[in-house]
Amino acid sequence: MHSEKDKKHFDGVDLHRLAETMTTPLHVYSASMIRQRIAGLQEALAGLDVQICFAVKANPSQGILQLMAQGGLGADIVSAGELRRSLRAGIPPNKVVFSGVGKTESEMDEALASGIGRFNLESLDELEGLQRVARRRGLSAHASVRINPDVDALTHHKISTGRAENKFGVSIEQARDWFRHEYRYPDVRLDGLHMHIGSQLLDLAPVRMAFQRLAAFWRELAQAGHELACIDLGGGLGVVYHDGQDTRVDIAAYAAHIRDAFAGFQGQLMLEPGRYLVAEAGILLTRVIRVKQGDERAFLVVDAAMNDLMRPSLYEAWHEIVRIPGAGESADVSLPYDVVGPVCESSDVFATARMLPRCEAGDLLAILCTGAYGSSMSSTYNSRPLAGEVLVDDGRYAIIRRQQSFDEMIAGEQPATAWNTA
Repeated sequence: MHSEKDKKHFDGVDLHRLAETMTTPLHVYSASMIRQRIAGLQEALAGLDVQICFAVKANPSQGILQLMAQGGLGADIVSAGELRRSLRAGIPPNKVVFSGVGKTESEMDEALASGIGRFNLESLDELEGLQRVARRRGLSAHASVRINPDVDALTHHKISTGRAENKFGVSIEQARDWFRHEYRYPDVRLDGLHMHIGSQLLDLAPVRMAFQRLAAFWRELAQAGHELACIDLGGGLGVVYHDGQDTRVDIAAYAAHIRDAFAGFQGQLMLEPGRYLVAEAGILLTRVIRVKQGDERAFLVVDAAMNDLMRPSLYEAWHEIVRIPGAGESADVSLPYDVVGPVCESSDVFATARMLPRCEAGDLLAILCTGAYGSSMSSTYNSRPLAGEVLVDDGRYAIIRRQQSFDEMIAGEQPATAWNTA
């Protein structure tokens, strides 16, 4: 929320009225907060030749991607679907970088034909595949080698990507061999380096170490005569999910580490923030269905579920939860609740023993910091249609995804009436 005292409004929009107009659960995003986060990052990086590419996987909604395009950002994609979303939202193809360990040759072909700026390559097989695709197309593909620097990102093990045992990237020794034999790939311009050590990074010490290792390799390549056009530093900057425990990233210090490590680099730097730009700009509105008093604890059963927000069940992630007070309502005594959804899984839990004002059926709650990996990881488990999404902006709102209907949810299904043999 914009103010700790004003829990009734989000970017100037009355949340009770919004929830009454729409259907809960409902994802709500603040355009003002996203713009502010973009501007703050750009200001910290002022003077550097850097292209910021939003990590589309964090939130691929067209309304969000259009904000990124308006802010001058590119897109970091990991699928052909994310490519199409980015282009449709107005992000120029030359500002798109294609990451991910499992690109198919058909996806590479579509991306190359679209004119994307760069591929981040993660295996020799992928490099060879891109060479075949580029040769068939008669085009030259710009590519960066994703380095795995073997640095512990000090984050949750499920979102750590820069250790030797992770599936991402190649060792520096493998990368040396790629550059040594780049003549074998005449249709791939191997002119970049890439690195991404993990997500939800709050401690900059491992980031600084990874930057230094990447910079040392860049200088080694330069001495060997390999001129780089791009160094992609990845993303992963964290946000404050848990007040009092999470420490906000010092973005000025982050920028200073970049300036220090890559001083003298003549090419373009690239960053791939996702969560950092959108997480704190999103909330998930949900209503209390009932209060269930168990023998040992009280359960607050809400209409949002793990299919609307996977992070608590997937990562044991903490999200602040607030009760949206009604008109003229004063604060009530706080009680401990287990906030749970209606899905038939024991892991469908948003919070355990969370202190909240006394709640009853019909009360409106907001789960905070859900703008990243909320809607993007949602599913229709238990045949629950996808929740709607709304963008709010200085007292106004726009629906950027209406709630899915039942018919839309089952549109691709059909009875087994037409049988074939293979």
